[in-house]
Amino acid sequence: MLEEKLDALAQMMAEHVARPFPPGFRSLDVEGRDMVMLDSDAYAYAACVYEGLLSEQACVRLTRLTSAFGTVLPAIDDEYAAKYYTHLHNMVVLSAEIESQRRK
Repeated sequence: MLEEKLDALAQMMAEHVARPFPPGFRSLDVEGRDMVMLDSDAYAYAACVYEGLLSEQACVRLTRLTSAFGTVLPAIDDEYAAKYYTHLHNMVVLSAEIESQRRK
């Protein structure tokens, strides 16, 4: 089951890097979050989870990142950007699931 989730994470990461960043979202804050940093943080945590275990502190930050999407996503009114960031959110949620499964 873990291998399947890791394969799915790898696929999501590949899909993400193939998508262009949403126009107009550079230097944009949504609900107090810099959208470029949200993007890069999400990908960085996914990559770290894919490579191995996170530290306890990094796990806490991953949880915070997951909840940040809960406030940001409803505030995005651009259709493409909403899909783009929803994909990122799903990638972060999967990363958290993988990390949780590893720690059991």
